[in-house]
Amino acid sequence: MADLSVDLGFCRLKNPLIPASGTFGYGEEFSPFMDLDILGALVLKGIYKDARPGNPPPRLCETPAGLLNSIGLAGPGADELQNVIRHLGAATRTPIIVNVCGQDDGEFAEVAAIFAAMPEVAMLELNISCPNVKKGGVCPAQDDKHTFRLVKLVKAHINKPLIVKLSPNAVDIVAVARSAQEAGADALSLVNTFLGLAVDLEKRRPVFANTLAGLSGPAIKPLALKLVWEVCRQVRIPVIGMGGITSGRDVLEYILVGAAAVQFGTVNFCEPAAAVRILAELEKEMERLQINSLAEIKGKLQV
Repeated sequence: MADLSVDLGFCRLKNPLIPASGTFGYGEEFSPFMDLDILGALVLKGIYKDARPGNPPPRLCETPAGLLNSIGLAGPGADELQNVIRHLGAATRTPIIVNVCGQDDGEFAEVAAIFAAMPEVAMLELNISCPNVKKGGVCPAQDDKHTFRLVKLVKAHINKPLIVKLSPNAVDIVAVARSAQEAGADALSLVNTFLGLAVDLEKRRPVFANTLAGLSGPAIKPLALKLVWEVCRQVRIPVIGMGGITSGRDVLEYILVGAAAVQFGTVNFCEPAAAVRILAELEKEMERLQINSLAEIKGKLQV
């Protein structure tokens, strides 16, 4: 059997499959459909200090080969999520990643410190790239200087590995990636959703209350793959690729352009046990292509 393990430098995962934040609830919702222990790691839905209702409906709009969402990072708040994580940590050995949100830099640091102190939490993912909050879709990850300042601040408040989640809507995502690395990020994850617009022709209005929404799914895969490839060539820290992954073959493509692991999201909405199928496909594809380990092909795209 091929070696599916991946080394992030600060943590070794049994395989590269990680459900993406916002598409896998708080883990427990998916336990009826699959054994959570088969995953390389899992990322919980993004969390602020206090509970948030999120954006008003409608929140989802299907597109050809994709999904627009404007959830607005609804969540129960840090106190409630700590209780959820204690239960989840007792139910699985899979590393738990908390996706940290904040309305300002101070809240990012405060929330990160809360969850970094929990033994059940293996690492944090800093969500500085969600487009579905007010401010017209503008987020810290669109500014390399803000990214540097924020990552530096959060790192000073935690003693666990920090993954920084980047936005495809940045003018220069490589510059942002370098800033995150220089500020102390242990890894990067990219990309979050692309800004898109859905129109209600009858009402002659945007579908979403926030006008713009985030596009994910197979439609964005070629765009995301390109950005992951570009960033992987310019940074020294591990990159976790994401964007439209629905198959084992997709996983191998992301590894080939340089990703150390992958996150898969939209597919979880239509196929809750997608990880089981993708893992089986990954093993089969590696056998077919005579790949003995993921390390063997990581970053080996020939151009």
